[in-house]
Amino acid sequence: MRVALLGPIAWRTPPEHYGPWEQVTGLLADGLVERGVDVTLFATGDSRTTAELDAVLPHGYAEHPDVDGRVWEALHVSHALARSAEFDLVHSHLDWLPLCFWQHADAPLVSTVHGFSSPAILPAYRAARAAYVSISDADRAPDLDYVATVHHGVDVAGLPFDRQGGEALVSFGRIHPDKGTAEAIAIARKAGRPLVLCGIVQDQRYFEEEVAPHIDGHDVVHLGSVGPQERARVLGAAAALLHPIAFDEPFGLSVVEAMVCGTPVVAYRRGSMPEVVDEGLTGLLVEGLDEAVAAVERAVLLDRARCREVAVRRFDSARMVDDYLQVYAAVLARGGRHG
Repeated sequence: MRVALLGPIAWRTPPEHYGPWEQVTGLLADGLVERGVDVTLFATGDSRTTAELDAVLPHGYAEHPDVDGRVWEALHVSHALARSAEFDLVHSHLDWLPLCFWQHADAPLVSTVHGFSSPAILPAYRAARAAYVSISDADRAPDLDYVATVHHGVDVAGLPFDRQGGEALVSFGRIHPDKGTAEAIAIARKAGRPLVLCGIVQDQRYFEEEVAPHIDGHDVVHLGSVGPQERARVLGAAAALLHPIAFDEPFGLSVVEAMVCGTPVVAYRRGSMPEVVDEGLTGLLVEGLDEAVAAVERAVLLDRARCREVAVRRFDSARMVDDYLQVYAAVLARGGRHG
């Protein structure tokens, strides 16, 4: 089987720091190669993969303000689809843009929906003939036809188990109201535990007004964006991960990564969290700040070894590769140029 993986190009694949879509695409590419699949990864030129790499942009546009991401994403899609006849199928992880050009794909098109940034992008999904994969049942649009739900997988080997954890709580993700960063600070303060914040600042005003005034280097520490090795250390060293999201999150990679390290999660019961967190085993689901505060001390008593065991079984990247191979088989069995 020959598969074209059309990856995002905001960051390198896999990312050096932030880049969840790139992270998943990279793991899938390498996992498919291990299974003997002939994979071409369309990504940035500095990407690292065991697949064949094809690139039109040397570096991720998010790191270079002088590069217009809209232009380069269009060139990226155009280049990949021009080669599509060489493949048995094209698997896109690039949001809505490739769907606008589905008629130029000379192979069935599979599109993993990593989340809907706005209802305004739905016309592209409704107009295209593609096989859609959701990353959680909670994130499905009711009028789209999905071939499967495939939960993300993570690199278990890169997330070693920390049996002890520590005293501090951790909040891991972009600094933005959606992620509830300020709420995490309030929860940690009321729970009487220090908090480590990790993530890029995506909303500067929110950071300056709601987050930065509380950062003191002791009770609240901000490490910024951390790379894979540092991520594993920080997540594993935490007593629990706080995830007080203010939106219906499609998945939540940091939640899974924490659980794989053995660190239980206290998350707001929104979006995909009931699918991702096994309550009482890998974490606790709560409604609002007061419940979160009360849940912290219960969460830190959860069995960390059991937490890792469950998370590894459910979210190892090998399981994700298996699921996508089943998707590919189903799409190819349909026959026809566009599935």
